[in-house]
Amino acid sequence: SVFLKKLVTQLRLGIPAFLIIMLLCYLYLMALKRGYCKKVETENDQMASEKLIRGTALTISGTFALIATVSIVSRLWFQILQFMHSTDFSLADPIFHQDVSFYIFKLEFLSQLNGLLIGIVIAFIAVTLLFYMLLLSFRPPRIFEEVGPVDEDPYETYNSYNYDNENGPRIMGLGGLFAKFFRESGISDPPPRRPRARKQLDKSNLQQLLGIAGKQLTALGILFFLMIAIHFWIRQYSLLYTGSSGVVYGAGFTDINVTLWVYRIIMALSVISAITFALGINRRKWKTAIIVPIVMIVISLLGGFAASLVQSLVVSPDELSKESAYLDNNITFTRYAYDLQDIEVRNFAASANLSAADILNNMETISNIRINDFDPALKFYNQTQSIRLYYLFKDVDVDRYMVNGEYTQVFLSAREIDETKTTSQWLSKHLKYTHGYGITLSRVDKITDSGQPDMLIDSIPPVSDVEEISITRPEIYYGESTFDYVITNTNEEEFDYPSGDNNIYTTYAGTGGIHLTPLNRLLFAIQEHNIKILVSTNIRSSSKILIHRNVEDRIQTIAPFLAYENDPYIVTVDGGLYWIVDAYTTSSYYPYSEPYARGTDINYIRNSIKVVVDAYNGSTDFYIVDKDDPIAATLQKIYPKLFKDLEQMPASLQAHLRYPNSLFSVQASVYSKYHMTDVNIFYQNEDAWSVATEIYGQEETAMVPTYYILQLPGESKAEFISSIPYTPSGKYNLTGLLVARNDGAHYGDIILYQMPKNRIIYGPRQIEAQIDQDTKIAQDFTLWNSAGSTYTRGNMFVIPIEDSLIYVEPVYLESANSSLPEVKRIILYYNERIAYADTLAGALESMFGAEAGALLRDSNADVSEILNGSGESGEGGQSGQSGETIVVSATVAELAQKAQDAYNNAVAAQQRGDWASYGRYLTQLEGYLDQLVQLEGAGEEEVSPADAEALDLLIQEGGEAPAEAAPEATPFL
Repeated sequence: SVFLKKLVTQLRLGIPAFLIIMLLCYLYLMALKRGYCKKVETENDQMASEKLIRGTALTISGTFALIATVSIVSRLWFQILQFMHSTDFSLADPIFHQDVSFYIFKLEFLSQLNGLLIGIVIAFIAVTLLFYMLLLSFRPPRIFEEVGPVDEDPYETYNSYNYDNENGPRIMGLGGLFAKFFRESGISDPPPRRPRARKQLDKSNLQQLLGIAGKQLTALGILFFLMIAIHFWIRQYSLLYTGSSGVVYGAGFTDINVTLWVYRIIMALSVISAITFALGINRRKWKTAIIVPIVMIVISLLGGFAASLVQSLVVSPDELSKESAYLDNNITFTRYAYDLQDIEVRNFAASANLSAADILNNMETISNIRINDFDPALKFYNQTQSIRLYYLFKDVDVDRYMVNGEYTQVFLSAREIDETKTTSQWLSKHLKYTHGYGITLSRVDKITDSGQPDMLIDSIPPVSDVEEISITRPEIYYGESTFDYVITNTNEEEFDYPSGDNNIYTTYAGTGGIHLTPLNRLLFAIQEHNIKILVSTNIRSSSKILIHRNVEDRIQTIAPFLAYENDPYIVTVDGGLYWIVDAYTTSSYYPYSEPYARGTDINYIRNSIKVVVDAYNGSTDFYIVDKDDPIAATLQKIYPKLFKDLEQMPASLQAHLRYPNSLFSVQASVYSKYHMTDVNIFYQNEDAWSVATEIYGQEETAMVPTYYILQLPGESKAEFISSIPYTPSGKYNLTGLLVARNDGAHYGDIILYQMPKNRIIYGPRQIEAQIDQDTKIAQDFTLWNSAGSTYTRGNMFVIPIEDSLIYVEPVYLESANSSLPEVKRIILYYNERIAYADTLAGALESMFGAEAGALLRDSNADVSEILNGSGESGEGGQSGQSGETIVVSATVAELAQKAQDAYNNAVAAQQRGDWASYGRYLTQLEGYLDQLVQLEGAGEEEVSPADAEALDLLIQEGGEAPAEAAPEATPFL
C-alpha cells in the first residue's frame, strides 16, 4: 500500500502536470514562431518546412515538461499529500494567528512550490532564447537592405574604376592586376563575379527581430516578480521558527518591528515591479523597467542594516522589556513542541529516616536494582552463550517480565548468525546458515558467586527457568546483524542449531519471503549480480528469497518518512520472538520552538508509533500509540492500511512497550532550560539546570536515562520507569529527578521530583567524590589497576524510597588474562554514609542492619517474621545528626552477639579459603560495630559492665585482619 500510494500519487500528479506544461510550452513556442514569421523579413522566401519547426517545438516542449514534472512530482508528492490530509493542532501562533498545522503541513509545500515555479519561469526564458536561435537558423532574417544601382558588367566597372580620362591609369590593387592580365593576355576571361549592390543596416527589420518575443518575455517577467512577492509572503512566516538576533528563539522585537515590515515593503514593490516592468518593456523605456527592482535590492540591504541598528540601540539596552512577550511565546511553544507542558511537579522531602522495615517494605524496588551492566553482560553472553564461533550477541536490551510470579527487570540478547564468521561459499552463506537461534535472559539484580549474570534462559535450544516464558519459535531470520539475503525451502537443508557433536537441520515454514519463479530468479540474479541464483539446482519452484532482513533497513525501506530509534530491542511473548522499534514523528517548522541541540533544526518530536517485526516471518506492523499527535494522524490518513491503532496490538506485546530513552534524553535536555516558565527568571537564566554527571568506567560523563522497576513515592505499586537526575548549572548538588513512566494507563507520564531548595542534597558527582576519598575504596581501586586487572565503575543509580534517596554503584573487575568482567563490589550511599560490600545484601546490612538484606539472601523469607524476630515494628530507623543512622530496636547485647557471630563466620570462611564470604561477614561486622558505637553515643540505653567488657573484647579481637587474608577482602573497622 505504501509503494502504490507513492506510485499512484506521482502518476496522478505527473501525467496531468506533464500534459499541461507541455501544451502550454508548445502553444507558447508556436506563438513565438507565428510572430517571427509575420514580423521579420528573411533573406529568401524559402523557409524550413512547417513540419520541422512544429516537430522541434514539440520536442523542446516535451523535454521541458518532462524535466519540470519530474522536479515537481519527485520533490512535492509527499508534501501535497500532507497538505491535502493535514490535521489541526488546535493551537494558533501568536503573531499571524495561523494554526500550527499550517507551518507543519503546508508552509514547506508552498515554499518549495514557489521555488520551483520561479525556476520554471527562468527556464521558460532559457527555452525562449533557445527556440529563438533555432528560428534564426531555420530562416535567417534580413538585417541589411540594398541601396544604389547594381553593377551590370564587372569588367566595365573595372575599366571605369581603374582609368581616369584626365589623369591616366589609377593604381590598381592585386585583384585589378590579375583581371587586367587575364583580359589583355587573351589567355582567358577572368572568372565572372556576381553583381553587387551597396547595403546598409535594416533598422526596421532589426527592431522587429528584437521585439518579436517582447510580449512573451514581458509575461514571464510579470510572473517572476509576482513569484518574488509570494516568496517574501512565505518568508515572513519563517521568522517564527528561525533563530533571532536576540535572546528569543523565533521572532523577536526586531523581527516583528523591522524585518517583517521590510518583507512587506518588498512584497508591495514586487507587485509594482511587475507593472513597471511590463510598461517599460512595451514602451522601450528600460529605466522604467529596472528602477523598482533596484529599489527592492536597496531596501533589502538597508533593512538588514536597520535591523542590526535597532537590535543594538533599541533592544539590547532594554532587552527584557522589549523581548518579554516574545520570550513568553518561545517558552510556551517549545514546551508544547516537546510535550513538556503536562509534566507533573512533586516536591520531594529527601529526608534521611529510612529503616530496615522501609527497605523490607520496598523489596520490589530493592530486588530490581541493576548491579549488572550492559557491556560486562554482553561480554559474558558472547563468551559463554555464543556456543559456536558463528553466533553473535550484538547488544543487550533491558525489559521487564513476570519471573516466577515477580515483576522483574531483566537483560535480553538475541543470538544471531555472525555473517563475517561463516564460510564465504555462496551455498553456505545464503542457503545453509540462514538464521540465528534463541535468546539469553538474566536478571539485572542477580549474580553468581563469581560475579557473573545469573542466567534464567540460556543454552541451545533455549532452556528456561522462568515459568511464564517458553520459547517455541526461537529461529531468528530477521534481526539486527542480518544484512544478506537468504534462500529457503531449497534442496539443501538449513542449519538450525548445534547439538553436541552433531547439527540439527530444518526447513523454513514461515510466511516471509518471495517465491522464486523463473522470472524472479532472473531478476534477483541481475539485482544481486550472481548467476548462481539463476542456475543453482538446489533452488526449486517452492524456494523463497528473504530480503531486507535487517530490522532497521526493513522499516526504513517501508516507511522512510519516519525517524527511528537506532537500537531495536528483542521481546519474547506467546512463544515467539519479536523486535520492537520506536518510531518518531518530527518537524523543523514548529513556530517559536527551539531545536533540541546544536547541529539540528528539528524542533518538534513525538514517539507516536511503535513498529513490531516478527523475527521469524518478517511481518512488520506499525501501531499508533499517541492519537493526540497531529502528524501521526495525518500519516494515518495518507496510509490507512499501513498504520494500525494500538488496540490492534496484542496485549502481550503492549506489556513490553517502553518509553524510549532517546526521546526522554531530548526532553530532559530541553526541560533543563524550559522548566523556567517565568520570563524574568528565564531571561536571567537564574535557575538553569544540567543533567548530572557521574564517574562511569574511570571517566566523568553525563548521566543517561536509566530504566528501573521501583515504587514511586506516593504510588501503591512498583512499576517500570526511566529516570535522570538534574543538578543546578555549574554545580553538583541534586535539584531534581525526572521520571518517565512506562506501564499501563500511566505510559508516557512524566514526573519531576523537585528537591528542597533550603538545604543541600548531594548529587551523583559529589557522592562520587566521597567514594574517591574513602581510603579503603581508593586502596582497592589502586590495587586492582596495578595487579594485572582493570576496575570499572558502573552507572550510579539514584533511587527514591519512601521520601528518601539511596545511591547505588556497582564496581566491576576484569582480569588482564580474562575477558569476563565480574561484579566485584557494591557501593551504597545513604545519609552521608558509604557501605562497601561484595553484594547488595551485604551493603544493605551494613547500612541498615542485618534484617535489611535478609530477603535478598532468602527470597522465601517472610517480612513480618524478619521484623518480629528483630524486634522491629516498622519504625526501627531514625535519623541522627550529621548523617548518623541510629537503630534503636536492638539492645547492645543483641548487637554484640550479632557482631560476634559475624566475626566467627568470617574466621571460619578464612580458614576454608572462602574469601567472598569472608569479605561479606566482615562487612556485616562493620555494620554492627557502627550501630554499637552509635547506640553508645546516643545514650539510648545503659550498657552493662558485662556487655561493655564483651564489646571491648570483640573490638580488640577484630582490630586487625588475619595476615593471610586475601588482598581484596574488606578489613575490620
